[in-house]
Amino acid sequence: MSERASAVVFAYSEVGARCLGALFEAGLDVRLVVTHEDDPNEQRWFASVAEVARGAGCEVVTPADPAEPALAARVAALGPDFIFSFYYRRMLPAPLLALARRGALNMHGSLLPRYRGRAPVNWAVLHGETETGASLHYMVAKPDAGALVDQERVPIGPDDTAFEVAQRVADAAVIVLRRSLPALVAGTARATPLDLARGSYFGGRRPADGEFRLDWPAARIHNLVRAVAPPFPGAYLQLGESLLRVHRTRRLDGAAREPGAGPRLLVEDGRVIAECGDGARLELVDALLDDAPLDATRFHQTFGHAPVPARPPSRAQARA
Repeated sequence: MSERASAVVFAYSEVGARCLGALFEAGLDVRLVVTHEDDPNEQRWFASVAEVARGAGCEVVTPADPAEPALAARVAALGPDFIFSFYYRRMLPAPLLALARRGALNMHGSLLPRYRGRAPVNWAVLHGETETGASLHYMVAKPDAGALVDQERVPIGPDDTAFEVAQRVADAAVIVLRRSLPALVAGTARATPLDLARGSYFGGRRPADGEFRLDWPAARIHNLVRAVAPPFPGAYLQLGESLLRVHRTRRLDGAAREPGAGPRLLVEDGRVIAECGDGARLELVDALLDDAPLDATRFHQTFGHAPVPARPPSRAQARA
């Protein structure tokens, strides 16, 4: 690049670490990196933005709130050409965005204007989408609503988990950023206004959102399992007095072997099978029953050899 542009970067997670690295590789003058303290209650599966920044000799701060006046004063004093937000978990206030002399841009993990908001990859997998991507766009007061600079598509396979898709989205984010930086620095980048009517906004997800019921259609259960599989909190089913956590399922051909029997779990050919609300079947490939691996032997030890209905009797009732 012929001009050494300056930037202040707000970043977290895998996309944040990789995109920050791409800025350093491109020779931008990154004057400050703003990130989050890691949450001790969250399983961190991604690279550390702070480590990437410090490895490049860049100052790192972790304010509790990006609206803090001291942070705005610090950014104003640095006078950056650009502000970048790469998976930073808080909205940046408009006065802060205005401090970027040549624009404030965000990298979002979807094909905008679809899946605006939080957890875009998880929502896309949950809804059975066959593709998603990464989008670089200008930031405005409304979330994920500014003009689009560029985006890159990635496929979602029928059995892919959100974690697997998230890795592809991180790759796509770096591709988009590297492709867009020369024009951004040269001042020739074109941006297309988003038609927000063609997309929807989604909120954050909680561990409790991973609960499912056997009377759901098999595809809905399968997609939920994929969307929240570890390292995310996971899908679970309250099965009488036991808690069943399901981390991976496989869709099976054919309908329930006893039509009209209702949703239930059973063992067939050594596999634990869920017959779902629509009669379609899933194999529970990776599951835990009360935090112990569930296989045919444990299923029989816990429930006996008969199929287990969606709402099984209590253990006391079963012994009566």
